[in-house]
Amino acid sequence: MKQALHLRLGQHLTMTPQLQQAIKLLQLSTLELQTEIQEALDSNMMLELTDDDNSETKSEPNEESSFDNPSEKSPSDDDSLIMQQENIPTDLPVDSAWDDIYDTVPQQTNASREFDSREFEIPESSSESLHEHLVWQMELTPFSETDHIIAEIIIDSVNDDGYLDTTIEDILQSLPDELEVELDEIEAVLHRIQFFDPVGVAARDLRETLSIQLKQLPIESPWEKKAQELVDHHFNLLANRDYNLLMRRLAVTEDELKEVVQLIQSLQPRPGSQITDSKPEYIVPDVTVKKVKGRWLVELNADAAPKLRVNNHYASLIKKVNNSADSTNMKNQLQEARWFIKSLISRNETLLKVATCIVERQQGFLEYGDEAMKALVLHDVAEEVEMHESTISRVTTKKYMYTPRGIYELKYFFSSHVSTAAGGECSATAIRALIKKLIAAEKPNKPLSDSKIANILEEQGINVARRTIAKYREAMNIPPSNERKRLT
Repeated sequence: MKQALHLRLGQHLTMTPQLQQAIKLLQLSTLELQTEIQEALDSNMMLELTDDDNSETKSEPNEESSFDNPSEKSPSDDDSLIMQQENIPTDLPVDSAWDDIYDTVPQQTNASREFDSREFEIPESSSESLHEHLVWQMELTPFSETDHIIAEIIIDSVNDDGYLDTTIEDILQSLPDELEVELDEIEAVLHRIQFFDPVGVAARDLRETLSIQLKQLPIESPWEKKAQELVDHHFNLLANRDYNLLMRRLAVTEDELKEVVQLIQSLQPRPGSQITDSKPEYIVPDVTVKKVKGRWLVELNADAAPKLRVNNHYASLIKKVNNSADSTNMKNQLQEARWFIKSLISRNETLLKVATCIVERQQGFLEYGDEAMKALVLHDVAEEVEMHESTISRVTTKKYMYTPRGIYELKYFFSSHVSTAAGGECSATAIRALIKKLIAAEKPNKPLSDSKIANILEEQGINVARRTIAKYREAMNIPPSNERKRLT
Protein backbone atom coordinates (compact mmCIF):
# COMPACT_ATOMS: atom_id res chain seq x y z
CA MET A 1 0.00 0.00 0.00
CA LYS A 2 1.43 3.35 -1.07
CA GLN A 3 1.48 6.12 1.53
CA ALA A 4 0.16 9.54 0.53
CA LEU A 5 -0.94 12.85 2.03
CA HIS A 6 -4.43 14.20 1.54
CA LEU A 7 -6.06 17.48 2.56
CA ARG A 8 -9.67 17.24 3.74
CA LEU A 9 -12.16 19.80 5.00
CA GLY A 10 -14.71 18.86 7.63
CA GLN A 11 -16.72 20.07 10.59
CA HIS A 12 -17.07 18.43 13.98
CA LEU A 13 -18.21 19.49 17.44
CA THR A 14 -15.57 19.57 20.14
CA MET A 15 -16.58 19.39 23.78
CA THR A 16 -14.42 22.06 25.38
CA PRO A 17 -13.86 21.94 29.15
CA GLN A 18 -16.05 25.02 29.50
CA LEU A 19 -18.92 23.37 27.60
CA GLN A 20 -18.54 20.20 29.66
CA GLN A 21 -18.70 22.25 32.85
CA ALA A 22 -21.83 24.09 31.67
CA ILE A 23 -23.59 20.80 30.84
CA LYS A 24 -22.55 19.31 34.17
CA LEU A 25 -23.94 22.24 36.16
CA LEU A 26 -27.13 22.20 34.10
CA GLN A 27 -28.09 18.67 35.13
CA LEU A 28 -27.20 18.99 38.83
CA SER A 29 -29.93 19.19 41.44
CA THR A 30 -30.01 21.99 44.01
CA LEU A 31 -28.18 20.04 46.71
CA GLU A 32 -25.61 18.73 44.22
CA LEU A 33 -25.09 22.26 42.90
CA GLN A 34 -24.44 23.58 46.40
CA THR A 35 -21.81 20.87 46.90
CA GLU A 36 -20.20 21.73 43.55
CA ILE A 37 -20.09 25.43 44.43
CA GLN A 38 -18.52 24.69 47.80
CA GLU A 39 -15.83 22.57 46.13
CA ALA A 40 -15.13 25.41 43.69
CA LEU A 41 -14.81 27.88 46.57
CA ASP A 42 -12.37 25.59 48.35
CA SER A 43 -10.19 24.99 45.29
CA ASN A 44 -10.22 28.44 43.64
CA MET A 45 -9.11 31.46 45.64
CA MET A 46 -10.49 33.83 42.99
CA LEU A 47 -14.07 32.92 43.91
CA GLU A 48 -15.94 34.34 46.86
CA LEU A 49 -19.50 34.54 48.09
CA THR A 50 -21.44 37.74 47.61
CA ASP A 51 -24.35 39.16 49.53
CA ASP A 52 -27.81 39.40 48.06
CA ASP A 53 -27.60 43.20 47.88
CA ASN A 54 -24.34 42.94 45.88
CA SER A 55 -22.65 45.21 48.35
CA GLU A 56 -18.97 45.83 47.83
CA THR A 57 -16.43 44.30 50.13
CA LYS A 58 -15.70 46.49 53.09
CA SER A 59 -12.35 48.22 53.04
CA GLU A 60 -9.80 46.61 55.25
CA PRO A 61 -8.25 48.70 58.03
CA ASN A 62 -4.92 50.40 57.37
CA GLU A 63 -2.40 47.99 58.81
CA GLU A 64 0.42 50.56 58.76
CA SER A 65 -1.46 52.98 61.01
CA SER A 66 -2.28 50.15 63.37
CA PHE A 67 1.23 48.83 63.88
CA ASP A 68 3.70 51.59 62.96
CA ASN A 69 2.28 54.19 65.38
CA PRO A 70 1.86 52.46 68.74
CA SER A 71 2.08 55.78 70.56
CA GLU A 72 -1.24 56.87 69.01
CA LYS A 73 -3.00 53.74 70.25
CA SER A 74 -5.93 54.57 72.53
CA PRO A 75 -5.93 53.20 76.06
CA SER A 76 -7.42 49.73 76.10
CA ASP A 77 -9.26 47.88 78.78
CA ASP A 78 -6.02 46.14 79.71
CA ASP A 79 -4.33 49.50 80.42
CA SER A 80 -7.18 50.61 82.67
CA LEU A 81 -7.00 47.29 84.47
CA ILE A 82 -3.30 47.82 85.16
CA MET A 83 -4.05 51.31 86.51
CA GLN A 84 -6.61 49.80 88.88
CA GLN A 85 -4.15 47.19 90.06
CA GLU A 86 -1.76 49.93 91.26
CA ASN A 87 -4.30 50.92 93.95
CA ILE A 88 -4.77 47.40 95.30
CA PRO A 89 -3.98 47.35 99.06
CA THR A 90 -1.50 44.84 100.41
CA ASP A 91 -3.88 43.46 103.05
CA LEU A 92 -7.37 42.24 102.29
CA PRO A 93 -10.04 41.29 104.82
CA VAL A 94 -10.14 37.56 105.26
CA ASP A 95 -13.90 37.50 105.78
CA SER A 96 -14.76 39.21 102.50
CA ALA A 97 -14.62 38.18 98.89
CA TRP A 98 -12.88 39.89 96.00
CA ASP A 99 -16.20 40.75 94.33
CA ASP A 100 -17.36 42.59 97.48
CA ILE A 101 -14.65 45.22 97.05
CA TYR A 102 -13.72 45.30 93.37
CA ASP A 103 -15.76 44.99 90.24
CA THR A 104 -15.01 41.89 88.23
CA VAL A 105 -13.54 42.16 84.78
CA PRO A 106 -16.42 42.25 82.29
CA GLN A 107 -16.82 39.06 80.34
CA GLN A 108 -16.26 39.05 76.63
CA THR A 109 -19.53 39.82 74.88
CA ASN A 110 -20.94 37.90 71.97
CA ALA A 111 -20.14 40.77 69.65
CA SER A 112 -16.42 40.66 70.45
CA ARG A 113 -16.25 36.90 70.81
CA GLU A 114 -15.16 34.93 67.78
CA PHE A 115 -18.16 33.41 66.01
CA ASP A 116 -18.48 29.68 66.38
CA SER A 117 -21.01 28.16 64.00
CA ARG A 118 -21.08 24.90 65.94
CA GLU A 119 -23.12 26.59 68.67
CA PHE A 120 -25.99 27.12 66.23
CA GLU A 121 -25.89 23.78 64.46
CA ILE A 122 -28.94 21.60 64.87
CA PRO A 123 -27.84 18.21 66.16
CA GLU A 124 -28.73 15.27 63.96
CA SER A 125 -31.58 13.23 65.29
CA SER A 126 -30.35 9.87 66.46
CA SER A 127 -32.59 7.08 65.24
CA GLU A 128 -32.17 3.37 65.67
CA SER A 129 -33.07 0.61 63.30
CA LEU A 130 -35.60 -2.14 63.98
CA HIS A 131 -32.80 -4.64 64.54
CA GLU A 132 -31.12 -2.42 67.13
CA HIS A 133 -34.46 -1.80 68.86
CA LEU A 134 -35.14 -5.53 69.15
CA VAL A 135 -31.61 -6.32 70.34
CA TRP A 136 -31.93 -3.67 73.05
CA GLN A 137 -35.12 -5.32 74.31
CA MET A 138 -33.54 -8.75 74.08
CA GLU A 139 -30.69 -7.66 76.35
CA LEU A 140 -33.21 -6.49 78.94
CA THR A 141 -35.14 -9.79 78.84
CA PRO A 142 -34.04 -12.57 81.21
CA PHE A 143 -33.12 -15.23 78.63
CA SER A 144 -31.04 -18.30 79.33
CA GLU A 145 -27.81 -18.69 77.41
CA THR A 146 -29.42 -21.07 74.90
CA ASP A 147 -32.53 -18.92 74.51
CA HIS A 148 -30.32 -15.87 74.02
CA ILE A 149 -28.62 -17.56 71.04
CA ILE A 150 -32.02 -18.50 69.58
CA ALA A 151 -33.33 -14.95 70.08
CA GLU A 152 -30.32 -13.50 68.24
CA ILE A 153 -30.94 -15.75 65.24
CA ILE A 154 -34.64 -14.88 65.20
CA ILE A 155 -33.98 -11.13 65.37
CA ASP A 156 -31.38 -11.41 62.60
CA SER A 157 -34.07 -13.04 60.43
CA VAL A 158 -36.62 -10.22 60.84
CA ASN A 159 -36.97 -7.97 57.78
CA ASP A 160 -37.67 -4.24 57.72
CA ASP A 161 -41.45 -4.80 57.69
CA GLY A 162 -41.18 -6.80 60.91
CA TYR A 163 -41.84 -10.25 59.47
CA LEU A 164 -39.78 -13.41 60.01
CA ASP A 165 -38.03 -14.33 56.76
CA THR A 166 -37.23 -17.92 57.74
CA THR A 167 -38.93 -20.91 59.29
CA ILE A 168 -38.32 -22.35 62.75
CA GLU A 169 -37.06 -25.53 61.07
CA ASP A 170 -34.30 -23.54 59.37
CA ILE A 171 -33.49 -21.87 62.68
CA LEU A 172 -33.20 -25.28 64.30
CA GLN A 173 -30.77 -26.46 61.61
CA SER A 174 -28.60 -23.36 62.04
CA LEU A 175 -28.11 -23.99 65.75
CA PRO A 176 -25.05 -25.96 66.96
CA ASP A 177 -25.72 -29.66 67.56
CA GLU A 178 -24.38 -29.54 71.11
CA LEU A 179 -27.25 -27.30 72.23
CA GLU A 180 -29.85 -30.07 71.72
CA VAL A 181 -32.74 -27.69 71.10
CA GLU A 182 -36.27 -28.77 70.17
CA LEU A 183 -38.81 -26.94 68.01
CA ASP A 184 -40.95 -26.18 71.04
CA GLU A 185 -38.13 -24.18 72.62
CA ILE A 186 -37.72 -22.10 69.47
CA GLU A 187 -41.46 -21.51 69.37
CA ALA A 188 -41.38 -20.33 72.99
CA VAL A 189 -38.58 -17.83 72.31
CA LEU A 190 -40.33 -16.65 69.16
CA HIS A 191 -43.54 -16.12 71.11
CA ARG A 192 -41.72 -13.87 73.62
CA ILE A 193 -40.11 -11.81 70.86
CA GLN A 194 -43.45 -11.35 69.12
CA PHE A 195 -44.64 -9.37 72.12
CA PHE A 196 -41.66 -7.03 71.98
CA ASP A 197 -42.20 -3.47 70.84
CA PRO A 198 -43.64 -3.11 68.22
CA VAL A 199 -46.19 -5.78 69.04
CA GLY A 200 -46.56 -8.37 66.31
CA VAL A 201 -42.95 -8.25 65.17
CA ALA A 202 -41.33 -11.52 64.01
CA ALA A 203 -44.70 -12.84 62.82
CA ARG A 204 -44.67 -15.25 59.92
CA ASP A 205 -47.66 -13.82 58.03
CA LEU A 206 -50.26 -11.07 58.17
CA ARG A 207 -52.84 -13.16 60.01
CA GLU A 208 -50.39 -13.97 62.81
CA THR A 209 -49.29 -10.37 63.39
CA LEU A 210 -52.92 -9.17 63.49
CA SER A 211 -53.81 -11.93 65.95
CA ILE A 212 -50.91 -10.98 68.24
CA GLN A 213 -51.89 -7.31 68.20
CA LEU A 214 -55.50 -8.17 69.04
CA LYS A 215 -54.33 -10.16 72.06
CA GLN A 216 -52.59 -7.04 73.37
CA LEU A 217 -55.79 -5.01 73.38
CA PRO A 218 -57.53 -4.40 76.71
CA ILE A 219 -60.07 -7.03 77.68
CA GLU A 220 -62.89 -4.50 77.74
CA SER A 221 -62.22 -3.46 74.14
CA PRO A 222 -65.47 -3.67 72.15
CA TRP A 223 -65.62 -6.35 69.48
CA GLU A 224 -62.19 -7.70 70.44
CA LYS A 225 -63.45 -11.28 70.75
CA LYS A 226 -65.28 -11.18 67.42
CA ALA A 227 -62.24 -9.65 65.73
CA GLN A 228 -60.03 -12.37 67.23
CA GLU A 229 -62.43 -15.06 65.98
CA LEU A 230 -62.50 -13.51 62.53
CA VAL A 231 -58.71 -13.34 62.23
CA ASP A 232 -58.07 -16.82 63.64
CA HIS A 233 -60.78 -18.75 61.80
CA HIS A 234 -62.26 -16.68 58.94
CA PHE A 235 -59.35 -14.61 57.69
CA ASN A 236 -59.65 -15.93 54.11
CA LEU A 237 -63.25 -14.73 53.95
CA LEU A 238 -62.14 -11.27 55.03
CA ALA A 239 -59.39 -11.26 52.40
CA ASN A 240 -61.94 -12.20 49.73
CA ARG A 241 -64.41 -9.60 51.10
CA ASP A 242 -67.16 -12.17 51.42
CA TYR A 243 -69.08 -10.10 53.95
CA ASN A 244 -72.38 -12.00 53.65
CA LEU A 245 -70.78 -15.29 54.63
CA LEU A 246 -68.82 -13.54 57.39
CA MET A 247 -72.03 -12.20 58.92
CA ARG A 248 -73.47 -15.71 59.03
CA ARG A 249 -70.32 -17.30 60.44
CA LEU A 250 -69.89 -14.68 63.17
CA ALA A 251 -73.62 -14.29 63.79
CA VAL A 252 -73.48 -10.49 63.57
CA THR A 253 -75.38 -7.83 61.70
CA GLU A 254 -73.91 -5.67 58.96
CA ASP A 255 -73.33 -2.75 61.33
CA GLU A 256 -71.65 -5.03 63.88
CA LEU A 257 -69.42 -6.57 61.20
CA LYS A 258 -68.46 -3.06 60.14
CA GLU A 259 -67.28 -2.32 63.70
CA VAL A 260 -65.25 -5.55 63.75
CA VAL A 261 -63.62 -4.79 60.42
CA GLN A 262 -62.79 -1.23 61.50
CA LEU A 263 -61.09 -2.61 64.61
CA ILE A 264 -58.95 -4.92 62.47
CA GLN A 265 -58.13 -2.11 60.04
CA SER A 266 -56.86 0.01 62.95
CA LEU A 267 -54.04 -2.52 63.53
CA GLN A 268 -50.59 -2.26 61.97
CA PRO A 269 -50.12 -4.70 59.06
CA ARG A 270 -46.38 -3.96 58.92
CA PRO A 271 -45.22 -3.50 62.52
CA GLY A 272 -41.59 -2.96 61.52
CA SER A 273 -42.44 0.17 59.55
CA GLN A 274 -43.08 2.04 62.81
CA ILE A 275 -39.33 2.04 63.53
CA THR A 276 -36.99 3.26 60.85
CA ASP A 277 -33.51 4.72 60.81
CA SER A 278 -33.92 6.50 57.49
CA LYS A 279 -33.36 10.24 57.55
CA PRO A 280 -35.89 12.55 55.91
CA GLU A 281 -34.98 14.03 52.57
CA TYR A 282 -35.76 17.69 52.07
CA ILE A 283 -36.58 19.22 48.70
CA VAL A 284 -35.41 22.73 47.89
CA PRO A 285 -37.44 24.21 44.99
CA ASP A 286 -35.43 25.76 42.18
CA VAL A 287 -38.18 28.08 40.95
CA THR A 288 -41.28 29.56 42.56
CA VAL A 289 -44.59 30.38 40.89
CA LYS A 290 -47.15 32.81 42.26
CA LYS A 291 -50.06 34.78 40.88
CA VAL A 292 -49.62 38.55 40.93
CA LYS A 293 -52.38 40.82 39.60
CA GLY A 294 -53.96 38.03 37.59
CA ARG A 295 -50.70 36.86 36.00
CA TRP A 296 -48.49 33.93 36.91
CA LEU A 297 -45.00 35.08 37.83
CA VAL A 298 -42.03 32.71 37.68
CA GLU A 299 -38.93 33.49 39.75
CA LEU A 300 -35.73 31.67 40.63
CA ASN A 301 -35.36 30.66 44.25
CA ALA A 302 -32.69 33.02 45.57
CA ASP A 303 -31.93 30.68 48.48
CA ALA A 304 -31.38 27.63 46.30
CA ALA A 305 -27.71 28.37 45.58
CA PRO A 306 -25.23 30.95 46.88
CA LYS A 307 -24.13 33.79 44.62
CA LEU A 308 -20.50 34.04 43.54
CA ARG A 309 -18.21 36.74 42.27
CA VAL A 310 -14.53 37.25 41.50
CA ASN A 311 -12.44 38.38 44.44
CA ASN A 312 -11.12 41.77 43.32
CA HIS A 313 -8.35 41.76 45.91
CA TYR A 314 -6.73 38.56 44.61
CA ALA A 315 -7.41 39.51 41.00
CA SER A 316 -5.50 42.77 41.46
CA LEU A 317 -2.48 40.87 42.80
CA ILE A 318 -1.80 39.21 39.43
CA LYS A 319 0.06 42.27 38.14
CA LYS A 320 2.09 42.55 41.33
CA VAL A 321 3.38 38.98 41.34
CA ASN A 322 6.99 38.80 40.19
CA ASN A 323 7.16 35.04 39.80
CA SER A 324 5.93 34.06 36.33
CA ALA A 325 4.75 30.61 37.51
CA ASP A 326 2.62 32.12 40.26
CA SER A 327 1.26 34.71 37.87
CA THR A 328 0.28 32.02 35.35
CA ASN A 329 -1.40 29.97 38.06
CA MET A 330 -3.41 32.95 39.29
CA LYS A 331 -4.43 33.84 35.73
CA ASN A 332 -5.67 30.30 35.16
CA GLN A 333 -7.68 30.39 38.38
CA LEU A 334 -9.14 33.74 37.40
CA GLN A 335 -10.19 32.35 34.02
CA GLU A 336 -11.72 29.26 35.66
CA ALA A 337 -13.60 31.45 38.13
CA ARG A 338 -15.07 33.56 35.33
CA TRP A 339 -16.12 30.47 33.37
CA PHE A 340 -17.69 28.94 36.46
CA ILE A 341 -19.72 32.09 37.17
CA LYS A 342 -20.71 32.28 33.51
CA SER A 343 -21.88 28.66 33.57
CA LEU A 344 -23.97 29.35 36.69
CA ILE A 345 -25.60 32.36 35.02
CA SER A 346 -26.32 30.30 31.91
CA ARG A 347 -27.84 27.53 34.05
CA ASN A 348 -30.13 29.98 35.83
CA GLU A 349 -31.22 31.64 32.60
CA THR A 350 -32.00 28.30 30.94
CA LEU A 351 -33.88 27.04 33.99
CA LEU A 352 -35.96 30.22 34.20
CA LYS A 353 -36.72 30.15 30.47
CA VAL A 354 -37.88 26.52 30.54
CA ALA A 355 -39.92 27.00 33.74
CA THR A 356 -41.65 30.05 32.25
CA CYS A 357 -42.56 28.08 29.15
CA ILE A 358 -44.01 25.26 31.25
CA VAL A 359 -46.10 27.67 33.32
CA GLU A 360 -47.48 29.31 30.18
CA ARG A 361 -48.57 25.91 28.86
CA GLN A 362 -49.93 24.60 32.16
CA GLN A 363 -51.86 27.57 33.52
CA GLY A 364 -54.96 25.39 33.61
CA PHE A 365 -53.26 23.05 36.08
CA LEU A 366 -52.28 25.97 38.32
CA GLU A 367 -55.85 27.27 38.25
CA TYR A 368 -57.93 24.08 38.45
CA GLY A 369 -55.66 21.11 39.25
CA ASP A 370 -54.62 17.86 37.60
CA GLU A 371 -57.82 17.49 35.60
CA ALA A 372 -56.88 20.60 33.59
CA MET A 373 -53.35 19.40 32.81
CA LYS A 374 -52.54 19.71 29.11
CA ALA A 375 -50.51 17.25 27.08
CA LEU A 376 -46.90 18.40 26.86
CA VAL A 377 -43.73 16.75 25.59
CA LEU A 378 -40.09 17.80 25.56
CA HIS A 379 -40.24 18.62 21.85
CA ASP A 380 -42.91 21.30 22.43
CA VAL A 381 -40.77 23.17 24.97
CA ALA A 382 -37.58 22.67 22.94
CA GLU A 383 -39.16 24.34 19.90
CA GLU A 384 -40.43 27.30 21.89
CA VAL A 385 -37.17 28.05 23.73
CA GLU A 386 -35.06 27.06 20.69
CA MET A 387 -33.01 24.42 22.45
CA HIS A 388 -32.33 20.74 21.95
CA GLU A 389 -34.57 18.17 23.62
CA SER A 390 -31.60 16.73 25.52
CA THR A 391 -31.03 20.15 27.08
CA ILE A 392 -34.68 20.35 28.16
CA SER A 393 -34.38 16.87 29.65
CA ARG A 394 -31.32 17.90 31.68
CA VAL A 395 -32.99 21.08 32.90
CA THR A 396 -36.17 19.34 34.05
CA THR A 397 -34.49 16.40 35.80
CA LYS A 398 -34.30 16.72 39.61
CA LYS A 399 -35.47 20.35 39.41
CA TYR A 400 -38.51 21.34 41.44
CA MET A 401 -41.11 24.09 41.17
CA TYR A 402 -42.98 25.57 44.11
CA THR A 403 -46.59 26.34 43.21
CA PRO A 404 -49.69 27.23 45.25
CA ARG A 405 -50.72 23.58 44.79
CA GLY A 406 -47.46 22.15 46.16
CA ILE A 407 -43.94 21.30 45.05
CA TYR A 408 -43.61 19.37 41.79
CA GLU A 409 -40.70 18.15 39.74
CA LEU A 410 -40.55 19.82 36.36
CA LYS A 411 -40.87 16.37 34.77
CA TYR A 412 -44.34 16.12 36.30
CA PHE A 413 -45.73 18.68 33.85
CA PHE A 414 -44.84 16.49 30.84
CA SER A 415 -47.24 13.74 29.79
CA SER A 416 -48.41 12.00 26.67
CA HIS A 417 -51.81 12.69 25.14
CA VAL A 418 -54.92 10.72 24.26
CA SER A 419 -57.21 11.77 21.43
CA THR A 420 -60.74 12.82 22.32
CA ALA A 421 -63.96 12.29 20.41
CA ALA A 422 -64.06 15.98 19.48
CA GLY A 423 -60.64 15.77 17.84
CA GLY A 424 -58.75 17.35 20.71
CA GLU A 425 -56.17 16.00 23.12
CA CYS A 426 -56.27 15.00 26.78
CA SER A 427 -53.11 14.46 28.79
CA ALA A 428 -52.38 11.22 30.63
CA THR A 429 -52.11 13.18 33.90
CA ALA A 430 -55.64 14.54 33.47
CA ILE A 431 -56.95 11.04 32.74
CA ARG A 432 -55.31 9.67 35.90
CA ALA A 433 -56.90 12.50 37.88
CA LEU A 434 -60.31 11.67 36.43
CA ILE A 435 -59.88 7.98 37.27
CA LYS A 436 -58.91 8.85 40.83
CA LYS A 437 -61.91 11.16 41.15
CA LEU A 438 -64.33 8.50 39.86
CA ILE A 439 -62.96 5.87 42.24
CA ALA A 440 -63.17 8.26 45.18
CA ALA A 441 -66.86 8.89 44.46
CA GLU A 442 -67.83 5.25 43.84
CA LYS A 443 -70.14 3.27 46.11
CA PRO A 444 -68.14 1.28 48.67
CA ASN A 445 -70.21 -1.89 48.22
CA LYS A 446 -70.26 -1.59 44.39
CA PRO A 447 -66.87 -0.30 43.19
CA LEU A 448 -66.37 0.63 39.56
CA SER A 449 -64.63 -1.87 37.33
CA ASP A 450 -62.04 -0.83 34.74
CA SER A 451 -64.56 -1.40 31.95
CA LYS A 452 -67.13 0.77 33.69
CA ILE A 453 -64.57 3.58 34.14
CA ALA A 454 -63.68 3.33 30.44
CA ASN A 455 -67.36 3.66 29.52
CA ILE A 456 -67.79 6.72 31.76
CA LEU A 457 -64.77 8.41 30.19
CA GLU A 458 -66.04 7.54 26.73
CA GLU A 459 -69.29 9.32 27.56
CA GLN A 460 -67.18 12.39 28.39
CA GLY A 461 -65.50 12.21 24.99
CA ILE A 462 -62.26 10.54 26.11
CA ASN A 463 -61.52 7.27 24.34
CA VAL A 464 -59.39 5.14 26.65
CA ALA A 465 -59.08 1.35 26.49
CA ARG A 466 -59.72 -0.84 29.52
CA ARG A 467 -56.08 -1.94 29.57
CA THR A 468 -55.00 1.70 29.70
CA ILE A 469 -57.32 2.30 32.65
CA ALA A 470 -55.80 -0.70 34.45
CA LYS A 471 -52.28 0.58 33.74
CA TYR A 472 -53.03 4.05 35.09
CA ARG A 473 -54.81 2.59 38.13
CA GLU A 474 -51.84 0.35 38.98
CA ALA A 475 -49.46 3.30 38.55
CA MET A 476 -51.45 5.15 41.25
CA ASN A 477 -51.35 2.08 43.54
CA ILE A 478 -55.14 1.68 43.42
CA PRO A 479 -56.29 -1.93 43.85
CA PRO A 480 -58.82 -3.50 41.46
CA SER A 481 -62.54 -3.33 42.06
CA ASN A 482 -62.82 -6.68 43.87
CA GLU A 483 -60.25 -5.51 46.43
CA ARG A 484 -61.87 -2.09 46.89
CA LYS A 485 -65.20 -3.57 47.96
CA ARG A 486 -66.06 -2.68 51.56
CA LEU A 487 -69.04 -2.34 53.83
CA THR A 488 -71.14 0.81 53.62
